[in-house]
Amino acid sequence: MSTPAGEEGSRITIKWSRRGGGRGGSRARGERAPRGEYPPYIHFTLQKTNRDTQDALAYLSRTLHVNIKDLAIAGTKDKRGVTVQRVSLRRGNKTVDHVWKSANQIGRRSTHDAVTQRGERGIRIADLNYRKAGLELVSVSYDQQPILMQSILRNVQVDSMHTLDLSSSVTFQYEPDDLQACSGLVRPGEHPDVVVAREAWLVDHNLDRALALMPRRVVAERCILESYKKQGGETRNAMGALSTIPRNLRLMYIHAYQSYVWNAIVSERVRIHGADKAVPGDLVYEEEPTGKAELVDPLDADMDQPTAVDEHGESDNAPRKARKAPWVPPRVKTLTTDDAHKYSIFDVIMPLPGRDVECPGGPLGERYREFLKRDGLDPDNFIRKQKEYTLNGSYRKILQLPKNMSWTVLRYTDPDVALAQADEDKLLGFDPPHLSEDGKFMALQINMILGTAAYATMALRELTKTETSSHFQTELTQASEDQQFRGTVEEIAEMEK
Repeated sequence: MSTPAGEEGSRITIKWSRRGGGRGGSRARGERAPRGEYPPYIHFTLQKTNRDTQDALAYLSRTLHVNIKDLAIAGTKDKRGVTVQRVSLRRGNKTVDHVWKSANQIGRRSTHDAVTQRGERGIRIADLNYRKAGLELVSVSYDQQPILMQSILRNVQVDSMHTLDLSSSVTFQYEPDDLQACSGLVRPGEHPDVVVAREAWLVDHNLDRALALMPRRVVAERCILESYKKQGGETRNAMGALSTIPRNLRLMYIHAYQSYVWNAIVSERVRIHGADKAVPGDLVYEEEPTGKAELVDPLDADMDQPTAVDEHGESDNAPRKARKAPWVPPRVKTLTTDDAHKYSIFDVIMPLPGRDVECPGGPLGERYREFLKRDGLDPDNFIRKQKEYTLNGSYRKILQLPKNMSWTVLRYTDPDVALAQADEDKLLGFDPPHLSEDGKFMALQINMILGTAAYATMALRELTKTETSSHFQTELTQASEDQQFRGTVEEIAEMEK
């Protein structure tokens, strides 16, 4: 471009773009986004309805305009139900007020609507506060508070109420969902949209079509496909593609494998020795553990006090990061013929495969080691080059008893009418459900207190003696006699006037 003599020519100014780009991009290179005089994390309680945990986190990442990797949880919750759990957000320069308004989409709807209506798409967050450390998927202690579980079983059919009394004395086994192969084409009960997208990739090898069809809620698959897209369709860097999946979700695959092994060996133990008593070779605690290493924040004592910051918005005590107290493995022992009679089946534990745990004695211990070797693992060395894939072992009791179990019979006609009041409804001041004493169908409201690492699903399996998979339960609901009365509550109310 020509310019008059003596005048400065045209210039092009080049600036580094924000890392990550997009709405959730992080700060520019060499810059620090100010975050104010508060700790770097925000914790809040998430209530979700009929959404799995990763789907809910993906939704929050979009509404909060953050990277999904900035959100963390200490454990996952079932999809089918109304659940609550704590979530941490690495907030950058966001404030509690900003997060609450973004999650409730203030601007698109009013503040009045946000505090008087249910959360958008089955999601509500509450109880927000600043914290100096985030949550970790495994930051759970042995002595964590027990969980009160309430469950509603609809269209219950029994020969007599005496049968219900007998079933209430339930014993159940800890058994998370079995590991599912990541390369599976169709999973029972999977949404048709996901099936079509998976076929587009695994059958037609059409990456672009698979990405276009894959719902955003399917986090792991989308991460892998997007990684392959960035690599120009190259799929050889599978480890790199896996690393794009949010860390909490990746760790769940590790935990799923541990649970898979645990369940297989416990099933073998019950097949050989039964489930009524402890036997020689079983493992038990020498002393019940009182706690496990938890995230320790050296500044937690003054958590409510603002933190002094420098000109970059960073804490003046930032180098004192949250640390973990060293984990001391619990002391266990292998039972012999001399002391097995002193323990009950509820004392027996089984290790989750990993470091610092012992295998049971006798043939069962050999079977345990063979199981791991068959999957290419060395029972004596669980260290991996990628540290986050290193298996850290622990112990779980093979059988547990729920505490303070109680049940109440409810009557209803319309299956769409809520039979229990969720925390969100209480928060909003909604009236509790109005139940009909002369309803056509019977439901059971079951309450119980569960200990650490116990799945309510397994308690319900033992109580009902039916399969608990999503696929089976969906078919059971569709075939239920009460479905013919869906949406009739208003008509019935009019008839009763």
